[in-house]
Formats: sequence, structure tokens, C-alpha cells
Amino acid sequence: MKKIKVQAANGSYEILCGRGVLARAAHAVAGLGHKDAVFLVSSPRVWGHWGARVEKIFKGSRRATILFDDREAAKNLVTVERTCRKLVRSGADRRALLVAVGGGVVGDVAGFVAASYARGIGLVHVPTTLVAQVDSAIGGKTGVNLPEGKNLVGAFYPPKLVLADPELLRTLPLREFRSGIYEIIKYGVIGDASLFRFLERGMEKLLRRDVAALDFVIERAAAQKAWVVSRDERESGLREILNFGHTFAHALESVTRYRKYLHGEAVGWGMIAAAKLAVANGLFSSRDAGRLTGLIARVGPLPSWPDVSAARLITAMQADKKTRAGRLRFVLPQRIGKVRCGVQADPKILFQILRECASAGSRK
Repeated sequence: MKKIKVQAANGSYEILCGRGVLARAAHAVAGLGHKDAVFLVSSPRVWGHWGARVEKIFKGSRRATILFDDREAAKNLVTVERTCRKLVRSGADRRALLVAVGGGVVGDVAGFVAASYARGIGLVHVPTTLVAQVDSAIGGKTGVNLPEGKNLVGAFYPPKLVLADPELLRTLPLREFRSGIYEIIKYGVIGDASLFRFLERGMEKLLRRDVAALDFVIERAAAQKAWVVSRDERESGLREILNFGHTFAHALESVTRYRKYLHGEAVGWGMIAAAKLAVANGLFSSRDAGRLTGLIARVGPLPSWPDVSAARLITAMQADKKTRAGRLRFVLPQRIGKVRCGVQADPKILFQILRECASAGSRK
């Protein structure tokens, strides 16, 4: 088991990363000094695989289990309200602890509920997807979607603990597993060229869920996320690098009403578009762009590019939280392992890039 420390404004917390961590969950929570009721939050799909085991682990402290739909389309204020009302009916007070067992949607909703309910209650993440273990469960970003855009309502609210057990990925469907690999590729591009080279050499092993390869990339990506958010918790500078590919990705998810892409798949397309834009701006070499797009292709086929106009996608990008005074700002690669933040794009070039992606995506 590896312990990774994350610094936050209200103190620090740990990511416990390794096989067998789930079995120690009750002991780890007790180590936080928490002696009051535990409320488990998850989805029916995840609970079907892991519910009996998790309830047994927390049998001495569990007050209630609350389940909700974990599709991206259900990550909204309606789900937040329903969850809060179930907490009220279950007797949760301000000393309650939420234990979120699930992927990114469960973690985002539970995090926002924890930040809001009784003006803030305790939160522990038990991520069950690859995306959540390496990215969304770390860093304290919580939030839900509006029809106008992704994650537009939320809060920065760090957990007290993250328990990342790779064994939980054993039941993860292949498509969701591949979705997480795109986020790991992101970490290679933004700051870890060695990780990127490891993925180039060992992608087939990772796709087979080879134990050594999987454990290595989870620990490496989680450590990088922890390093970044410890230095910039609220995205005032350095943390912006984590948005590589996401300005495009959030627009793709929004215009398809969160029903076409898993988040990592949208990020895969977003990284391809960002690489094209960086090459067009003279920031990124064609050779490195080829390495990136080739590695993305090796993960597996992406869902096709949506049949919408470039203008509509740009309108969706305008709703992105990273927009400043109506101006789109992109995180673009300079080389494998280094990106530049706040790059503005010439509208004509941006339109051309989106058309190129649409042309390439229609052939998938």
C-alpha cells in the first residue's frame, strides 16, 4: 500500500493506494477520529458488485445506504436534492460521514452533497473506476451539470480520505476501463514524459489489466494529481494544466447531452483536437502529435465525432468555466511532458481544427 499526501486549505488528507485497501476501510475511517454514523452513497450498478462487501466492512457504523443513477445525464441538481432529502430522512446530522463508493459521477454528486448538507459534513471517497482512482476522486472538485454546460454548479470540498483499491476495477466493463486510460495519457502529456513512454511500451499489458502495469500507472497518475492540486487547490494557476483536452471534451459532452461519450472518451477526442490546434499554432511538433494520436488510437476506438456544426461546438465551449471575458483559453502541449495554459486560438484556425476532427471522426 502506498500513501500519497494531498495538501488542502483546511489541512491535508491521504490517498491510500494499493490492493487490499478496501478491506482496511473501516479501520482507516476510524483512524480519522470519526465515531459517528456512516452513510454509504453509491449507484445500483456498483452496489450490485460491491455492496454486500462494503456494508459488511462498515457494519458497526453504517446508518443508511443511498443509491442513485450514476449516468452522466443524471449528474444534476435533482439528484443532489433527492440525496439530501434521503439523508434527512435517515437522520444524518452535521457529524455524519459520507462514504462515496463509485465512479466520477457518484464522487462528484456525493462531494457536492457533503459540501452543502448541514453546511458541510465529512467525506471519504472509495473510487471504483479507473478515471476516479487517478483523477476525479483527488483534488476536492465537486459539482453537477446544467443543460448549458458541465460541472457549472459545485464547490471545492476536499475529502478526508481516498481509498483507491485496484481490485475494485476487476468488475469494470472494458469500455469504462479504456475511458480511464485516456486520462492517464493526459498525465503523461502534461507533466510525466516517463509515464507516457511507459504507456507507449506497455499499452497492451495495461489493456489486459496486467497487475504490475495497472498498479504502476495508478500510483504514478494519482501522485501527479496530488502534486498539482497540493500546489494549486482552487485552479488559480498550475492546476489549469489538468484541463488539457477538457475544453473540447466538455463541449462534446454538452452538445450530446452527456449520452454519447464516457468522460475519458471525450477527453481522448479533446486531446486529439488540442494537439492539432497546438501544431497549427507552432507550439507542438507533428512528430509528437503523431505519438499522442497513435497512443490514443491504441487504447481502442472512440465514439464518432458528433454530427453538429463547428459553430455549435464553439458556443458550447463559451460556457466552459475556463473562458475569460468570453475568450476561449486552451491548454496546449508544447512537447510530451509539458503544456502551456491560457492559449487563445484564432477563430479561423479553431473552425478548421473542428472540421478536421469531424471529418476524421465520421470515418470511425
